[in-house]
Amino acid sequence: MHKVSIIGAGFGGLTAVRQIRRQLPDAEITLIAPRAEFIYYPSLIWIPTGMRQGEQLRIPLERFFQRKKVQFHAGRVTGLRNAGRTVITDQGEIDNDVLIIASGGRGLRKLPGIEHSLAICDGIAVAEQIRDRLAALDKGTIAFGFAGNPQEPTAVRGGPVFELLFGIDSYLRKIGKREQIQLVFFNPMKEPGNRLGATAVAGLLNEMEKRHIQTHLGHKISGFAADKVMTEGGDIAADLILFIPGMTGPDWAAASGLPLSAGGFIQADEYCQVSEHPGVFVVGDAGSYANSPDWLPKQGHTADLQAQAAVHNALLHLQNRPSDKAFRAELVCIVDTLDSGIMVFRNKDHASVVPNPLWHAAKMAFEWRYLLHYR
Repeated sequence: MHKVSIIGAGFGGLTAVRQIRRQLPDAEITLIAPRAEFIYYPSLIWIPTGMRQGEQLRIPLERFFQRKKVQFHAGRVTGLRNAGRTVITDQGEIDNDVLIIASGGRGLRKLPGIEHSLAICDGIAVAEQIRDRLAALDKGTIAFGFAGNPQEPTAVRGGPVFELLFGIDSYLRKIGKREQIQLVFFNPMKEPGNRLGATAVAGLLNEMEKRHIQTHLGHKISGFAADKVMTEGGDIAADLILFIPGMTGPDWAAASGLPLSAGGFIQADEYCQVSEHPGVFVVGDAGSYANSPDWLPKQGHTADLQAQAAVHNALLHLQNRPSDKAFRAELVCIVDTLDSGIMVFRNKDHASVVPNPLWHAAKMAFEWRYLLHYR
C-alpha cells in the first residue's frame, strides 16, 4: 500500500486528497496541518462589511477526512529528512512514498511599523478586526495597499485589496458614511495589478477615479506608523491601514533541505516536481515554478490546478515513470465590489476584463458550490 503525505489543509492540499482517493483508492493518505479545518479565504473580504461571519468560512474537516479515509496528523511541520521521505513535525514524524507540499506561503513582515497595518489574508481574526475598526470609524481616512517580494516580484497578492477597496466604498455609500471617510489606494508600482494585464489595470484605475478614490502610486513604501503610511513620495495620513505585504515561502522551508528560490519559495518545475527530489511535489503558494509566466497568480484556483497535475505525476512516480503533465497556467479572478464585479481572465493566449453586476452573485454561488465538497 502506497503512503502519501500531504502538508496543508488549504485549496491545494484538499484537492490533492480528492484526486488521490479517486485515482488510488487503496492509498494510505496522511494529511498534516495544525487543525482539521478549511478556511475559505476568498470570502474573507465580505467579513468587514457584514456579508459573512467568520464561522461561516471555517469548515471542520473531520467528516470529509472520514469519507476520504484520510489519517489526520495535527501538528506543525518543522522540517524534512531523507530527501522528503520523512516529514518532521512538532508532534512526531511521518514517513511517505510520495510527498505533496501544499502548506501555503506567508507574508513578509519586514517593513518598519508593519504591525500598525492589517492584512485581510491573515485570516478570520484579522478580518473581524477590520470589521470592528470600520464600524467604529465615523470620519477620517482608510489607506489600502499591497506590495511584492523584492527578491521575487511575482510573489504578490493584490486582488483581495482591490476587493476590499471597492467593497468598503460600496458599503460606506450604503450606510451614508462615504462623504466623511476618505479612501486612498497606495502602491509602489505606477501600474498596480499589471500581472492582470494592461486592460485590467486601466479598468481598476478607472473604477477608482469613478468612485473618487485617491491614488498614491509609484513610490516605495518605507514604513508605517499608527496614523500614517510612509513612502518616498510623502506620507499618507490614515486612521486605518489595510495592507498585504509581499509573500515568501513557509517558515519551515529553510530546514527542509529542499532547493529554495531567491524569494524563499520551494523550487519546482512545470510538473510541480521539486528539483532533484523525486517523489516530492509542491502546489500553491509554497512553490516557485520554473517556466511559469510572470503573471501567474498566488490564488486558490492556481493551487487546485497544480494539485491536479501534481497528483497525476505523483502516481506516475509510484510506477517509476517520469512526469508528463504540466499544470495549466491560468488566472481567473472576480474582483467583487459588493454589489457588482469585474471578471478578469488570463492565459497564455489572451486576457479579458468583463464587468457585470451578475459577477457578485456568481462569486457567492461558487463559494456555496465549492464548499459542498467539504461540508
